[in-house]
Amino acid sequence: MLLSDFPRAKLAHLPTPLEFLPRLTEHLGGPDIYVKRDDCTGLATGGNKTRKLEFSMGEALAKGADTIITVGAIQSNHVRQTAAAACKLGLACEVMLEHRVTKPGDTYRNSGNVFLDRIFGANLREYPAGTDFDAAMREISNEVRAKGGAPYFIPGGASNPVGALGYVDCGIELLQQLDEQKLEIDHIISATGSAGTHAGLVVGLRGSGSELPILGIGVNAPQDVQEERVFKLAVETAELVSAPNCVVREDIVADCNYIGAGYGVPTDGMNEAVLMLARFEGLLFDPVYSGKALAGMIDYIRQGRFKKGQKIVFLHTGGSAGLFAYADALKF
Repeated sequence: MLLSDFPRAKLAHLPTPLEFLPRLTEHLGGPDIYVKRDDCTGLATGGNKTRKLEFSMGEALAKGADTIITVGAIQSNHVRQTAAAACKLGLACEVMLEHRVTKPGDTYRNSGNVFLDRIFGANLREYPAGTDFDAAMREISNEVRAKGGAPYFIPGGASNPVGALGYVDCGIELLQQLDEQKLEIDHIISATGSAGTHAGLVVGLRGSGSELPILGIGVNAPQDVQEERVFKLAVETAELVSAPNCVVREDIVADCNYIGAGYGVPTDGMNEAVLMLARFEGLLFDPVYSGKALAGMIDYIRQGRFKKGQKIVFLHTGGSAGLFAYADALKF
């Protein structure tokens, strides 16, 4: 898997740290818990999308684009990092924001990620849930071309084979860190949503010969839908990096029992998990993705599904800026 064959824009602080969480481990009384700190990628408060954007933006620049078009929820971590990357690279940024959360308050609509989007000068367009974003993207692309510009579209979460290359790279990086630290890990846990992080990580591991199991904790779709989404993207990504057939359907596991009432809707488990990590380890996790994935991991430990004597790695995908948008919803 020669990732050097793909155009890449330098955006992230890599490698991100792999840290042991001693106080959380002691508190839960289960496996040794490590965290892969992809909240430390550096761009606009960091997060997992920065790894993906290195490859997405690299391709955009290689194709001569001067305007990035992308899509996400109002509190999208991806949009925030894309807007910042566009600034760093001297590109214009057109954003389609989808209203996915019903009855959002003023804090949700105006703080957190969307506040940072405005600081970065992205042109924000808001749309109702269920909008045909392919059609909307074509309309904006035509506008850009009519003004003499060259648009490049990045899908939500940068979750296509090009964006997923960022997590192929992360999988390789993680294996190197485990080797350097002489750690034998039993399981990796991550949030799984638009699928690019999960799919790329699986390809990075399997393409490197690792059989480490990965558990994705779903944030927005039923299990069968999510697993098929991840598997499809993993297969496409594996083909892109010339490692076809390195991923089989059984490699893709998603538990979607921690979503609660819906995408972006707080749960008691998420609330407990976010406060637990803050107060035991001084770490901030977001309420939409990593917070719900943490809630799943904590529940697995309490059920004995991850046991004392094992070692697990939680992939921290960042997103702490989103906490400010949920200030009225979190319970202290």
